[in-house]
Order: sequence, then structure tokens, then C-alpha cells
Amino acid sequence: MRKISLLAGVLFILITGCRNKDMIRPGEPINTAYDKSMTLYENGKYSDAAYGFDIVTRQGRGTNYAKDAQFYLAESYYNDKQYILAASEYERFISYYPQDPKRVEVEYKRALCYYQQSPRYRLDQSATRQAIELFQLFNTNYPNSEFVLEAAEKIDELRSKLARKAYESGNFYLRTRRYLAASIYYDQTIDQYPESKWAEEALIKQIETYIVYADNSVPSKQAERYAKAIENYEKFLQLFPQSSKRAEAEKMYNEAAQKLAEAPTVAAGENQGGN
Repeated sequence: MRKISLLAGVLFILITGCRNKDMIRPGEPINTAYDKSMTLYENGKYSDAAYGFDIVTRQGRGTNYAKDAQFYLAESYYNDKQYILAASEYERFISYYPQDPKRVEVEYKRALCYYQQSPRYRLDQSATRQAIELFQLFNTNYPNSEFVLEAAEKIDELRSKLARKAYESGNFYLRTRRYLAASIYYDQTIDQYPESKWAEEALIKQIETYIVYADNSVPSKQAERYAKAIENYEKFLQLFPQSSKRAEAEKMYNEAAQKLAEAPTVAAGENQGGN
């Protein structure tokens, strides 16, 4: 029993000794603190490394150690998946060292921080929009960067997410029979994100929406809304002439055209009120 206790004590001393060796102590030389922080970083101990780099940035201002520590402080947070803190530290690097060669990489990483925060399409998309803005700004400022193609791919991915959010909002309003609201969101999907697959889906839904909207309208409004369904069918043909959904669109077009022919006409001066 005493041997086990002794062995445990030796292990404790060894472990704590190693930890104490890695720890950054107050008043330690900047170069030593920086080297210890880099060791922690290279060993994947990003939280501990961030603590050390933060000390170096504050105590070594004006030195190359502080500049490099600022970069690796941001990198530590990024690798530790603390993207809000990482973005803040990347921004601080840009502010303090605007002429540094690392700036291109830092600006790209800053955009990546918001990309990593982009949530599922159903949730608030503030981070998604911020990421798109930063990636677009990056590609404008650094058109020859090695990151340009990757940034463009991420812009497409994020825009598709925004398109889906608008499209699904339209579906929600269609299901709840709020046809005008549904048509607004489908229009938003089509007009703002025409390159996305959701634009094609939205146009199909837009045709359906106006037919159902007309079916549930007062007689004086029906012709106008069946005509909108036909108008959106024609738009569909212009934008997606090779679509696999063309037969579906044509079926709805035929329905709208027949109902339009049967809809009551509105005499000049007749009251246009109603739903």
C-alpha cells in the first residue's frame, strides 16, 4: 500500500513538474513566454497557448514577438473553435499591422470566422451575411490570392443557404394560406438568388401560389391572379428552359389558362376591393 502511495506521489510530482515547466510565469522574458506559447500551440493546447500569446501581445508591444503572438493568438482561438474571439483578434492584427505580409491570410481567416458561425438556414443569418460581405471584399481586394476560388465557393454556398431560407419562408406562408406573403418570399428567392437551385423551385411554387390565391379570391380579383400565374410560367420558361420540372409547370399553366378563360371580367369602374 505504501509503495502504491509512493508511486502515485512520484507521478503527481512529474505531472505537475511538466505543467509548471510549460506554464508562463509573470515577469518571464518575452522570448521565453513566446517560445512556451508556441510549444503549447504546436501540441494542440490552443486554450493554454492563447493565454500565453495574450500575455506576449500585452507585455511585448513594439516587438516582433508581439506581432507574431497577435497572429497566433487569433489562430489559437480559431483552432479552438472560439470564432467570435478569433475574429476579434484577426481584426486587431489588421488594425495594428496593416502592412504585414500576413494580412492577406488574416483577412481570409477573419471571413472564415463568420463562415464557421453561419447556422442552419432556419436560424438568424446575420453571420452568413457578414461572411458573404467579407469574402466578397477579400476577392475584390486580393483577386490574385490563392484563396480566391475557395472564397468564391463559400460565397455560393452561403448564398444558397439564404436562398433556401427565403424559399422555405414562402412555403410556410403558402401552407398557412397567406398567399401574398408567400409570393413576396418566392420573388425574393428568384430575384436575389437567381443562380441558386432554389430559384427554380420558387418559380414553380410561385405559379402554384397564384393559382391557389386566385381560387380563394373574390371573383373580381381572380382573373388578375390567374394572369400572374401565367406570367410566372413564362418567366420560368425564360430562366429555366431545360428544367426537369417543365412538365409540372406546363400542367399548372394549362390549369391557370383555363380558369382565366372562365373567370368573370371586371367592368370599368367596378369596385376592386376584396381579397
